[in-house]
Amino acid sequence: MSNTPVPPHGQSSLHAVQVLGAGSSGSGVHVRSLSAGLVARGLRVTVCGPWSAERGYGFTQAGARFTGLDALTDAGTMASLRRATQGAALVHAHGLRSGLLAAVALRGRNVPLIVTWHTRVDAEGARARLVRLMERRVARAAAIVLGASSDLVARARARGARDARLAPVAVPAPRRPDETADGRRQKARAELGVVERPLLVTAGRLEAMAGHGPLLDAARRWRVLDPRPLLVVAGEGPDRAVLQRRIDTEGLPVRLLGRREDVPRLLSAADVAVLSSRWEARSLLAQEALHAGVPLVATAVGGVPELVGEAAELVPYGDPEALADAVTGLLADPVRRVELAAAGRARTVGWPTEDDTVAHVLSVYDELVQTFLREGVDGPGR
Repeated sequence: MSNTPVPPHGQSSLHAVQVLGAGSSGSGVHVRSLSAGLVARGLRVTVCGPWSAERGYGFTQAGARFTGLDALTDAGTMASLRRATQGAALVHAHGLRSGLLAAVALRGRNVPLIVTWHTRVDAEGARARLVRLMERRVARAAAIVLGASSDLVARARARGARDARLAPVAVPAPRRPDETADGRRQKARAELGVVERPLLVTAGRLEAMAGHGPLLDAARRWRVLDPRPLLVVAGEGPDRAVLQRRIDTEGLPVRLLGRREDVPRLLSAADVAVLSSRWEARSLLAQEALHAGVPLVATAVGGVPELVGEAAELVPYGDPEALADAVTGLLADPVRRVELAAAGRARTVGWPTEDDTVAHVLSVYDELVQTFLREGVDGPGR
Protein backbone atom coordinates (compact mmCIF):
# COMPACT_ATOMS: atom_id res chain seq x y z
CA MET A 1 0.00 0.00 0.00
CA SER A 2 1.31 3.50 -0.77
CA ASN A 3 0.17 7.08 -0.53
CA THR A 4 1.00 9.80 -3.02
CA PRO A 5 2.09 13.03 -1.29
CA VAL A 6 -0.16 16.05 -1.66
CA PRO A 7 1.29 18.81 -3.89
CA PRO A 8 3.48 21.21 -1.92
CA HIS A 9 2.40 24.40 -0.20
CA GLY A 10 1.02 26.94 -2.66
CA GLN A 11 -0.64 24.36 -4.92
CA SER A 12 -3.08 22.84 -2.46
CA SER A 13 -3.45 22.32 1.25
CA LEU A 14 -0.56 20.16 2.42
CA HIS A 15 -1.36 17.79 5.28
CA ALA A 16 1.47 17.48 7.81
CA VAL A 17 1.26 15.06 10.73
CA GLN A 18 3.24 15.85 13.87
CA VAL A 19 4.05 12.91 16.18
CA LEU A 20 4.87 13.81 19.76
CA GLY A 21 5.78 11.63 22.73
CA ALA A 22 5.62 12.30 26.44
CA GLY A 23 9.09 13.81 26.48
CA SER A 24 10.47 17.19 27.41
CA SER A 25 8.44 20.36 27.77
CA GLY A 26 10.65 21.93 25.12
CA SER A 27 9.36 19.59 22.40
CA GLY A 28 5.74 20.16 23.46
CA VAL A 29 6.14 23.94 23.34
CA HIS A 30 7.85 23.63 19.96
CA VAL A 31 5.12 21.46 18.41
CA ARG A 32 2.43 23.84 19.72
CA SER A 33 4.23 26.82 18.20
CA LEU A 34 4.98 24.98 14.96
CA SER A 35 1.40 23.77 14.57
CA ALA A 36 -0.01 27.26 15.02
CA GLY A 37 2.44 28.69 12.49
CA LEU A 38 1.81 26.01 9.89
CA VAL A 39 -1.97 26.31 10.21
CA ALA A 40 -1.68 30.09 9.81
CA ARG A 41 0.16 29.45 6.53
CA GLY A 42 -2.62 27.28 5.15
CA LEU A 43 -1.47 23.76 6.03
CA ARG A 44 -3.64 21.09 7.56
CA VAL A 45 -1.95 19.82 10.70
CA THR A 46 -2.68 16.73 12.77
CA VAL A 47 -0.85 16.22 16.05
CA CYS A 48 -0.57 12.65 17.37
CA GLY A 49 0.48 12.16 20.97
CA PRO A 50 -0.69 11.44 24.50
CA TRP A 51 -3.83 13.21 25.66
CA SER A 52 -1.79 14.76 28.46
CA ALA A 53 0.09 16.71 25.78
CA GLU A 54 -3.15 18.04 24.30
CA ARG A 55 -4.32 19.11 27.75
CA GLY A 56 -0.99 20.76 28.48
CA TYR A 57 -0.36 22.53 25.17
CA GLY A 58 -3.75 22.92 23.46
CA PHE A 59 -2.91 21.86 19.91
CA THR A 60 -6.56 22.03 18.86
CA GLN A 61 -6.68 25.63 20.08
CA ALA A 62 -3.85 26.28 17.63
CA GLY A 63 -6.04 25.00 14.80
CA ALA A 64 -4.65 21.47 14.53
CA ARG A 65 -6.54 18.21 14.71
CA PHE A 66 -5.47 15.91 17.54
CA THR A 67 -5.27 12.12 17.68
CA GLY A 68 -4.60 10.52 21.05
CA LEU A 69 -1.98 7.77 21.24
CA ASP A 70 -2.88 6.44 24.66
CA ALA A 71 -3.74 2.90 23.60
CA LEU A 72 -3.01 0.20 26.15
CA THR A 73 -0.95 -1.80 23.68
CA ASP A 74 1.76 -0.95 21.15
CA ALA A 75 -0.43 -2.50 18.46
CA GLY A 76 -3.27 -0.15 19.37
CA THR A 77 -0.97 2.87 19.29
CA MET A 78 0.38 1.81 15.92
CA ALA A 79 -3.11 1.35 14.49
CA SER A 80 -4.12 4.84 15.65
CA LEU A 81 -0.99 6.34 14.15
CA ARG A 82 -1.47 4.56 10.81
CA ARG A 83 -5.04 5.87 10.58
CA ALA A 84 -3.95 9.41 11.45
CA THR A 85 -1.21 9.41 8.79
CA GLN A 86 -3.45 8.04 6.04
CA GLY A 87 -3.22 10.46 3.12
CA ALA A 88 -0.60 12.69 4.78
CA ALA A 89 1.91 14.48 2.59
CA LEU A 90 4.60 14.02 5.22
CA VAL A 91 5.11 13.01 8.83
CA HIS A 92 7.24 14.98 11.27
CA ALA A 93 8.16 13.12 14.45
CA HIS A 94 9.69 14.73 17.52
CA GLY A 95 11.99 12.61 19.64
CA LEU A 96 13.51 9.15 19.38
CA ARG A 97 10.54 7.00 20.41
CA SER A 98 8.13 9.06 18.30
CA GLY A 99 10.49 8.71 15.34
CA LEU A 100 10.59 4.94 15.76
CA LEU A 101 6.78 4.71 16.00
CA ALA A 102 6.39 6.84 12.89
CA ALA A 103 8.98 4.83 10.94
CA VAL A 104 7.14 1.58 11.69
CA ALA A 105 3.71 3.10 11.00
CA LEU A 106 4.88 4.35 7.59
CA ARG A 107 6.35 1.03 6.52
CA GLY A 108 5.26 0.31 2.97
CA ARG A 109 4.00 3.85 2.35
CA ASN A 110 5.59 6.40 0.06
CA VAL A 111 5.43 9.17 2.68
CA PRO A 112 8.52 11.15 3.70
CA LEU A 113 9.51 11.19 7.36
CA ILE A 114 11.24 14.05 9.15
CA VAL A 115 12.50 13.54 12.70
CA THR A 116 13.60 16.32 15.03
CA TRP A 117 16.04 15.27 17.73
CA HIS A 118 15.37 17.63 20.63
CA THR A 119 17.52 15.78 23.13
CA ARG A 120 19.56 12.63 23.57
CA VAL A 121 18.91 9.56 25.67
CA ASP A 122 21.62 8.68 28.17
CA ALA A 123 21.75 5.01 29.11
CA GLU A 124 24.19 2.36 30.29
CA GLY A 125 24.76 -1.34 29.67
CA ALA A 126 22.16 -3.26 27.71
CA ARG A 127 19.85 -0.26 27.51
CA ALA A 128 22.61 1.83 25.94
CA ARG A 129 22.92 -0.76 23.16
CA LEU A 130 19.16 -0.65 22.66
CA VAL A 131 19.23 3.15 22.44
CA ARG A 132 21.98 3.01 19.79
CA LEU A 133 19.92 0.55 17.76
CA MET A 134 16.87 2.81 18.01
CA GLU A 135 18.90 5.85 17.00
CA ARG A 136 20.32 3.98 14.01
CA ARG A 137 16.87 2.79 12.94
CA VAL A 138 15.34 6.25 13.21
CA ALA A 139 18.29 8.06 11.60
CA ARG A 140 18.25 5.75 8.59
CA ALA A 141 14.46 5.75 8.23
CA ALA A 142 14.18 9.53 8.16
CA ALA A 143 14.53 11.43 4.91
CA ILE A 144 15.83 14.33 7.00
CA VAL A 145 16.91 14.54 10.64
CA LEU A 146 16.74 17.99 12.22
CA GLY A 147 18.93 18.47 15.30
CA ALA A 148 18.31 21.12 17.94
CA SER A 149 22.08 21.46 18.51
CA SER A 150 25.26 20.81 16.55
CA ASP A 151 26.20 17.75 18.59
CA LEU A 152 22.81 16.18 17.89
CA VAL A 153 23.36 16.72 14.17
CA ALA A 154 26.77 15.01 14.47
CA ARG A 155 25.19 12.17 16.45
CA ALA A 156 22.52 11.63 13.77
CA ARG A 157 25.17 11.52 11.05
CA ALA A 158 27.19 9.02 13.06
CA ARG A 159 24.09 6.84 13.28
CA GLY A 160 23.70 6.82 9.49
CA ALA A 161 21.35 9.72 8.71
CA ARG A 162 21.18 10.48 4.99
CA ASP A 163 20.59 14.17 5.64
CA ALA A 164 21.06 15.79 9.05
CA ARG A 165 20.72 19.53 9.59
CA LEU A 166 20.83 22.05 12.40
CA ALA A 167 17.38 23.46 13.14
CA PRO A 168 17.32 25.49 16.36
CA VAL A 169 13.99 25.42 18.14
CA ALA A 170 12.55 28.82 19.11
CA VAL A 171 10.50 29.39 22.22
CA PRO A 172 7.41 31.62 22.16
CA ALA A 173 8.31 35.28 22.48
CA PRO A 174 7.70 36.54 26.02
CA ARG A 175 5.06 39.14 26.65
CA ARG A 176 6.30 42.70 26.99
CA PRO A 177 6.64 43.80 30.61
CA ASP A 178 4.06 46.34 31.75
CA GLU A 179 3.65 48.69 34.66
CA THR A 180 2.47 45.86 36.92
CA ALA A 181 5.51 43.64 36.30
CA ASP A 182 7.28 44.65 39.51
CA GLY A 183 4.11 44.10 41.50
CA ARG A 184 3.72 40.61 40.07
CA ARG A 185 7.38 39.89 40.89
CA GLN A 186 6.94 40.91 44.50
CA LYS A 187 3.75 38.87 44.79
CA ALA A 188 5.48 35.77 43.42
CA ARG A 189 8.37 36.24 45.85
CA ALA A 190 6.00 36.69 48.76
CA GLU A 191 4.15 33.48 47.87
CA LEU A 192 7.49 31.63 47.98
CA GLY A 193 8.54 33.27 51.24
CA VAL A 194 11.60 35.06 49.86
CA VAL A 195 10.80 38.72 50.38
CA GLU A 196 14.09 39.33 52.23
CA ARG A 197 16.28 36.55 50.82
CA PRO A 198 17.68 35.66 47.39
CA LEU A 199 15.64 33.40 45.12
CA LEU A 200 17.27 30.83 42.83
CA VAL A 201 15.10 29.10 40.22
CA THR A 202 15.61 25.95 38.18
CA ALA A 203 13.18 23.82 36.22
CA GLY A 204 13.18 20.41 34.61
CA ARG A 205 12.36 16.77 35.05
CA LEU A 206 13.49 15.24 38.34
CA GLU A 207 15.88 12.64 36.95
CA ALA A 208 19.62 12.00 36.87
CA MET A 209 20.09 13.79 33.53
CA ALA A 210 19.14 17.10 35.17
CA GLY A 211 22.14 17.04 37.50
CA HIS A 212 20.21 17.59 40.72
CA GLY A 213 22.81 15.67 42.72
CA PRO A 214 25.60 18.21 42.13
CA LEU A 215 23.02 20.99 42.49
CA LEU A 216 22.11 19.83 46.00
CA ASP A 217 25.83 19.53 46.79
CA ALA A 218 26.14 23.19 45.82
CA ALA A 219 23.11 24.07 47.96
CA ARG A 220 24.98 22.73 51.00
CA ARG A 221 27.48 25.56 50.55
CA TRP A 222 24.74 28.16 50.34
CA ARG A 223 23.53 27.28 53.84
CA VAL A 224 26.25 29.48 55.34
CA LEU A 225 25.21 32.60 53.44
CA ASP A 226 23.32 35.38 55.20
CA PRO A 227 20.65 35.85 54.08
CA ARG A 228 20.42 32.25 52.98
CA PRO A 229 19.10 31.87 49.40
CA LEU A 230 16.19 29.60 48.59
CA LEU A 231 16.41 27.33 45.55
CA VAL A 232 13.05 26.35 44.06
CA VAL A 233 12.81 23.47 41.61
CA ALA A 234 9.86 23.30 39.19
CA GLY A 235 9.25 19.85 37.75
CA GLU A 236 8.34 16.26 38.50
CA GLY A 237 10.03 12.95 37.90
CA PRO A 238 11.18 9.60 39.27
CA ASP A 239 13.85 11.08 41.57
CA ARG A 240 11.48 13.24 43.60
CA ALA A 241 11.41 11.02 46.70
CA VAL A 242 15.20 10.61 46.77
CA LEU A 243 15.77 14.34 46.37
CA GLN A 244 13.19 15.27 49.02
CA ARG A 245 14.70 12.81 51.47
CA ARG A 246 18.12 14.36 50.98
CA ILE A 247 16.74 17.90 51.31
CA ASP A 248 15.07 16.96 54.61
CA THR A 249 18.03 14.99 55.99
CA GLU A 250 20.62 17.66 55.22
CA GLY A 251 18.41 20.66 55.93
CA LEU A 252 19.05 22.13 52.49
CA PRO A 253 17.46 25.47 51.49
CA VAL A 254 15.65 23.83 48.57
CA ARG A 255 11.95 23.49 47.80
CA LEU A 256 10.52 21.06 45.24
CA LEU A 257 7.49 22.79 43.72
CA GLY A 258 6.28 19.94 41.54
CA ARG A 259 4.96 20.48 38.04
CA ARG A 260 4.39 24.17 37.33
CA GLU A 261 2.81 25.89 34.36
CA ASP A 262 4.16 29.30 35.38
CA VAL A 263 7.94 28.88 35.07
CA PRO A 264 8.27 32.26 33.27
CA ARG A 265 6.52 33.86 36.28
CA LEU A 266 8.93 32.13 38.66
CA LEU A 267 11.87 33.31 36.59
CA SER A 268 10.60 36.88 36.63
CA ALA A 269 10.86 36.74 40.42
CA ALA A 270 14.33 35.15 40.51
CA ASP A 271 17.65 36.71 41.36
CA VAL A 272 19.53 33.94 39.52
CA ALA A 273 18.46 31.02 37.30
CA VAL A 274 20.42 27.77 37.56
CA LEU A 275 20.82 25.03 34.95
CA SER A 276 22.75 22.03 36.29
CA SER A 277 22.09 19.45 33.56
CA ARG A 278 24.48 16.72 32.51
CA TRP A 279 23.53 17.52 28.91
CA GLU A 280 21.19 19.89 27.05
CA ALA A 281 20.55 20.65 23.40
CA ARG A 282 18.74 23.99 23.33
CA SER A 283 17.60 24.39 26.91
CA LEU A 284 14.12 25.85 27.34
CA LEU A 285 15.03 27.15 30.79
CA ALA A 286 18.13 28.93 29.46
CA GLN A 287 16.13 30.56 26.68
CA GLU A 288 13.39 31.70 29.04
CA ALA A 289 15.93 33.06 31.55
CA LEU A 290 17.81 35.12 28.96
CA HIS A 291 14.57 36.40 27.44
CA ALA A 292 13.48 37.49 30.92
CA GLY A 293 16.81 39.17 31.67
CA VAL A 294 17.57 36.84 34.58
CA PRO A 295 21.26 36.10 35.24
CA LEU A 296 21.97 32.47 34.42
CA VAL A 297 24.51 30.00 35.80
CA ALA A 298 24.64 26.91 33.59
CA THR A 299 26.73 23.83 32.96
CA ALA A 300 28.85 24.05 29.81
CA VAL A 301 27.38 20.97 28.16
CA GLY A 302 25.88 20.02 24.80
CA GLY A 303 24.42 22.98 22.96
CA VAL A 304 24.39 25.34 25.95
CA PRO A 305 27.63 27.24 25.14
CA GLU A 306 26.58 27.89 21.53
CA LEU A 307 23.14 28.97 22.76
CA VAL A 308 24.13 31.46 25.45
CA GLY A 309 27.62 32.58 24.36
CA GLU A 310 29.02 34.95 26.97
CA ALA A 311 25.57 35.89 28.30
CA ALA A 312 25.75 33.40 31.19
CA GLU A 313 28.20 32.09 33.76
CA LEU A 314 29.25 28.62 32.55
CA VAL A 315 30.68 25.93 34.83
CA PRO A 316 31.76 22.31 34.27
CA TYR A 317 29.16 19.61 34.86
CA GLY A 318 29.60 17.66 38.08
CA ASP A 319 31.61 20.38 39.85
CA PRO A 320 29.39 21.53 42.73
CA GLU A 321 32.09 23.87 44.10
CA ALA A 322 32.30 25.73 40.79
CA LEU A 323 28.51 25.86 40.59
CA ALA A 324 28.17 27.15 44.15
CA ASP A 325 30.93 29.72 43.68
CA ALA A 326 29.38 31.04 40.46
CA VAL A 327 25.99 31.51 42.12
CA THR A 328 27.49 33.00 45.29
CA GLY A 329 29.60 35.37 43.21
CA LEU A 330 26.55 36.64 41.33
CA LEU A 331 24.52 37.13 44.48
CA ALA A 332 27.34 39.26 45.89
CA ASP A 333 27.79 41.28 42.69
CA PRO A 334 24.69 43.26 41.62
CA VAL A 335 26.66 45.02 38.88
CA ARG A 336 27.58 41.70 37.27
CA ARG A 337 23.93 40.60 37.51
CA VAL A 338 22.85 43.73 35.64
CA GLU A 339 25.54 43.11 33.02
CA LEU A 340 24.43 39.51 32.49
CA ALA A 341 20.76 40.54 32.30
CA ALA A 342 21.58 43.00 29.54
CA ALA A 343 23.85 40.52 27.75
CA GLY A 344 21.11 37.89 27.91
CA ARG A 345 18.50 40.13 26.32
CA ALA A 346 21.00 41.16 23.64
CA ARG A 347 21.82 37.51 22.96
CA THR A 348 18.18 36.67 22.35
CA VAL A 349 17.99 39.22 19.52
CA GLY A 350 20.11 36.92 17.37
CA TRP A 351 18.07 33.81 18.10
CA PRO A 352 15.54 32.59 15.54
CA THR A 353 11.99 33.70 16.20
CA GLU A 354 8.95 31.45 16.05
CA ASP A 355 8.26 32.81 12.56
CA ASP A 356 11.83 32.00 11.52
CA THR A 357 11.45 28.46 12.83
CA VAL A 358 8.13 27.90 11.06
CA ALA A 359 9.49 29.34 7.80
CA HIS A 360 12.53 27.06 7.98
CA VAL A 361 10.47 23.95 8.69
CA LEU A 362 8.03 24.85 5.91
CA SER A 363 10.91 25.19 3.43
CA VAL A 364 12.12 21.73 4.47
CA TYR A 365 8.61 20.34 3.98
CA ASP A 366 8.30 21.84 0.50
CA GLU A 367 11.76 20.66 -0.50
CA LEU A 368 11.07 17.14 0.70
CA VAL A 369 7.63 16.76 -0.88
CA GLN A 370 8.93 18.22 -4.16
CA THR A 371 11.76 15.68 -4.12
CA PHE A 372 9.37 12.79 -3.53
CA LEU A 373 7.13 13.95 -6.35
CA ARG A 374 9.96 14.61 -8.78
CA GLU A 375 12.06 11.53 -8.19
CA GLY A 376 9.44 9.09 -6.98
CA VAL A 377 11.79 7.92 -4.25
CA ASP A 378 10.76 5.22 -1.85
CA GLY A 379 9.54 6.34 1.54
CA PRO A 380 10.63 5.07 4.93
CA GLY A 381 10.40 1.34 5.38
CA ARG A 382 10.61 0.40 1.69
